[in-house]
Amino acid sequence: MVKLESLKKSNQFRKTLKEKKVHTDYFSIFATKNFFKARHKANLLISFVMKKKIGNAVKKNKIRRKLKAIVQKLLKKRGAINKDYTYIVFGKSNAYAQKHDVLLLLMEKSFSKLKK
Repeated sequence: MVKLESLKKSNQFRKTLKEKKVHTDYFSIFATKNFFKARHKANLLISFVMKKKIGNAVKKNKIRRKLKAIVQKLLKKRGAINKDYTYIVFGKSNAYAQKHDVLLLLMEKSFSKLKK
């Protein structure tokens, strides 16, 4: 099973934020080729980030959990997410009220755009 591994250092975030990006009304995804190794080869390097302006901790955590669950579902689909990339997903406040199915379709399209 593929585990999600978070970015730890600020230089990793800076480098990833300068490369490819895709924006939607519910989230933004930034991606770059892997420039450092994950702890295990099977891990996916991905971080989920929420801004303070979104709301309280309950709202931020619910958005983060939704987006993580969607990424884990997409990992089960073969070829939906490229594991050779490092990702940062910024959640937006609109994702809180949106249904899971809509977010799943949008995220799948977004990851396919990043592949090109």
